[in-house]
Amino acid sequence: MKTFIFGDIHGCYDEFIALLEQMDVQEDDRVISVGDIVDRGPKSPEVYRYFKTRKNALVLMGNHERKHQKGVLNYAQEIVKLQFGDEYTEFLSWINSLPYYEDTGEALIVHAAFEHDKSIEKQREDVLCGSTSGDRYLQDKYPEGKFWTDYYEGSKTILYGHHVVGDSPKRVNNTIGTDTGCCHGGKLTAIELPGFVVHQVQAKKDYWAEELQHWQLIVLQNKPWFTMTCVAIDKLVLQLQRADREDVQEYLQKIREWRVYLDQLLTQILEELPRFTAELLEKHPEDFNQKANEYFFKTFLFKAKNKQLTLEELSKKLDSPEKRIALSEALGIVVDQTVSPEIF
Repeated sequence: MKTFIFGDIHGCYDEFIALLEQMDVQEDDRVISVGDIVDRGPKSPEVYRYFKTRKNALVLMGNHERKHQKGVLNYAQEIVKLQFGDEYTEFLSWINSLPYYEDTGEALIVHAAFEHDKSIEKQREDVLCGSTSGDRYLQDKYPEGKFWTDYYEGSKTILYGHHVVGDSPKRVNNTIGTDTGCCHGGKLTAIELPGFVVHQVQAKKDYWAEELQHWQLIVLQNKPWFTMTCVAIDKLVLQLQRADREDVQEYLQKIREWRVYLDQLLTQILEELPRFTAELLEKHPEDFNQKANEYFFKTFLFKAKNKQLTLEELSKKLDSPEKRIALSEALGIVVDQTVSPEIF
């Protein structure tokens, strides 16, 4: 039986299968991924299904799997969430079972890094998987321009991924970097044990560059616009103001117009709340407080009664479209649905 350790696959399923066939991997052989099997490439669900269903297969926790696990969804993770669809919840459950390292006897496998002066049992998980906190920790530990591989003197070879090391595996001391940038148009690398034999296939294209463009509008259309804060919406629109795609720019312009309308709603709310409060006082002069407490916006009613209501305070409290629309409807303000992202 042989063991095949793959560098970062990143959704490049076609190259992964091509490399398996090139190496003539048998059913009883062991297939191990250093992690980051998802994101950036076009077929993350297919890679996941392979490792989930194949016997003698193992995936280590990479920083990209950990992002999904922790709910830290940047653009690449948002794409994958859409690619998985209803299967995403199942994928998240599977992630929880992933280990942070594997000792094959001949080699120690981690996703990203290894503190040279600590045993495997004392390694930090965020260092092993290469999360942002782990990378920062190592930056403080090692001098500028130096890496953990420069200091490793262990007798057991460490195989790792995470950092693209070029077209070929990078050997420093007794370590081998295996991420050769397949999702960026580079190569997918696997190391065969015993013997540390290198196998590679060339990627068909720069998948990540293609995915970046392809998914822009789809990801935007699936954003939780109504529950996002207005500040977050403005920040995202600003970040994408130079997007190349015309349809993306058209969508962003509609979002800008919607934001203007949401601010107009805020002004209407400021005008309507005192009137609503005055009517409530007129109907219930003796038990106003009791009646006001029946409304979800009671705080604003008390503020309006005491003439302490300001646009600034409303803006802070009603910090999302959902909150502004809900209060508008409760006050009887007609909300224009034609400017809603739901129909863009």
